[in-house]
Amino acid sequence: MKVGLLTLEQKEEIQYQLFAPDSYFCAVLDGNGNWIITQPQMDYCVNPDYLWVKELPLIDWVEPEEEQ
Repeated sequence: MKVGLLTLEQKEEIQYQLFAPDSYFCAVLDGNGNWIITQPQMDYCVNPDYLWVKELPLIDWVEPEEEQ
């Protein structure tokens, strides 16, 4: 699965902000320590303040390891 790669600054800017009516960004850390958002969050973004997410680089999702 491909996901959008965020910088820490970008993550701080969009975290919990509306990307569409009743839909909020929720960035998470992947298994490589990258902040990411899902492609649907990118694709369905209609908030003019955050349309730049549609241009984020796509990377492969890496599942985080379970903590022991």
